[in-house]
Amino acid sequence: MSSLALLGGTPVRSRPWPRWPVRDETERQQLLDSFDNSSWGGFPFPGKKTSELAERFARFQDAKYGIPCANGSISLEICLRAAGVKAGDEVIVPCTSWVATGAAPIWVNAVPVFVDINPVNYCIDVDAIEAAITPRTRAIIPVHLGSAMADLDRLTDIAARHGLALIEDCAHAHGNRWRDRGVGSWGTFGSFSFQTSKILTSGEGGFITTNDDVLRQKVMSMVNCGRKEPGYDGFQGHILGYNARMTELQCALMLAQLARAEELQQRKEAAADLLTRGLAEVGGFIAVPRDPRETRRGIYQFILKYDASQFCGLPRDRVLEALAAEGVDMDGVFYVPMPFNPIFAARSDEFPMLRERYGDGIQAPETLRRMKFPVAMRFAHEEGCWLHYPYLLDGEQGVRDIVEAVAKVKKHAADLA
Repeated sequence: MSSLALLGGTPVRSRPWPRWPVRDETERQQLLDSFDNSSWGGFPFPGKKTSELAERFARFQDAKYGIPCANGSISLEICLRAAGVKAGDEVIVPCTSWVATGAAPIWVNAVPVFVDINPVNYCIDVDAIEAAITPRTRAIIPVHLGSAMADLDRLTDIAARHGLALIEDCAHAHGNRWRDRGVGSWGTFGSFSFQTSKILTSGEGGFITTNDDVLRQKVMSMVNCGRKEPGYDGFQGHILGYNARMTELQCALMLAQLARAEELQQRKEAAADLLTRGLAEVGGFIAVPRDPRETRRGIYQFILKYDASQFCGLPRDRVLEALAAEGVDMDGVFYVPMPFNPIFAARSDEFPMLRERYGDGIQAPETLRRMKFPVAMRFAHEEGCWLHYPYLLDGEQGVRDIVEAVAKVKKHAADLA
C-alpha cells in the first residue's frame, strides 16, 4: 500500500490550521462601543466609526482620502461613475479576476474589454492594454492578484499618456506597497473589499481611496444616496446616488482588524519567504516571483505555479487532491476567465451597449468562440495553485508541513498515476 494518505497512508498533518478570521477581545469591545451608543447603521453619514475608519485606512494605504462603502463590488461601479465613465465607453480589465471587476463597467452602461494576464505573476498583461486602447477607452481596472501586484509604473504611465482613469482593484491587496507606497494611492481610485475571505474583514464592506478632493466629495455623495452635505458639497450639480453606506458596526470590526494588520502581514511575509525557499528545494511548485518593486505584500492567497514534469506528468488537480488528503488544501481553479464564468451572464437585451462588441451577449456562443486568453486558461486549468493565506499564520511548523506534504506527494507521484 502507498504511504500517500489519499491511498490509505497517514497524512502529514491532521491538526487544524489557524482559524479565520483572526479575532479577539478587540473586535468585541469595538462592537460593544457601537452597540452601547446605539450607533449601528450607516446613517447619519458619516458616523463616528465611519469617519475614523476613513482616515485610518486611507493613511494605511498612503492615500489622501478614503470612503467606506457597502462592499468591494459597488465600489468599482462608484469609481467608474465618479471618474466620468458613461454609456458606450470602454474599460479595459484583466480576464482573470472576480466577476465584479468586469461587471462594474456593464453596470454603468459601459463596455468591458478583456485582456489576458501575463505569464510571470498572472496580473494584467500591460502590453495587451496598449494594444486594446481605442478612441472609446476611458479607464483601466488592473487587479493586484493573490500575492502579486500589477506593474504600477507602466500602468500610471499608460493612463497619463492616454488620459485614462486608473482604478486599482485592491480587493486582494490590503497593506500592499509598491516602491514603498501603498497600492490604491497610485491611480485615480483604489477599490478594496472587506468581504469575509479578505485579508482584513468585517464580513462585508468596501473602501474607496483617492488623492483628489473633488472626487472624494462625489464618491461620498454617491455612497449617501446622492445627498450633498457639508464636507462633500463642493462640486457642481447632483449625481444620482446609491444607498451604499457601510454600517457603524462593520466599521467597528474593521478598526479592530486594522489594529493587527501590521503584525499579521509580518507573520505572513516571513512564512512566505520560508515557503518559497523550501518549495524551490523540493521542486514542482514555484512561488510567483516577487517583483523587487513590491516592498510589502499583504498576501491574500499565495499563488504557486505547478510543474507537471516534476510529478510524472500528472494533471494538477490530481496532485492537489493528494495534497488535500495530506492536510494541505489548495485551490486549483480559483478564477476562470470572466467571460467563461457561468455567473457572468451579461446579455445585450439587458445591457444594449454590449451589442456592438459582443453581439447577443458576452456568453453568446459565437462571442465565446472568439475569446482567446491562452495564459489565463493555462493558469486556471493547468498550472495555477492558490494556497490559503491562514496557512501562513502557522509559522515555521506550518511551512514545514506544507513542504513535507509536497515532497511526499512528489516522491510517490507514480502511485497516483
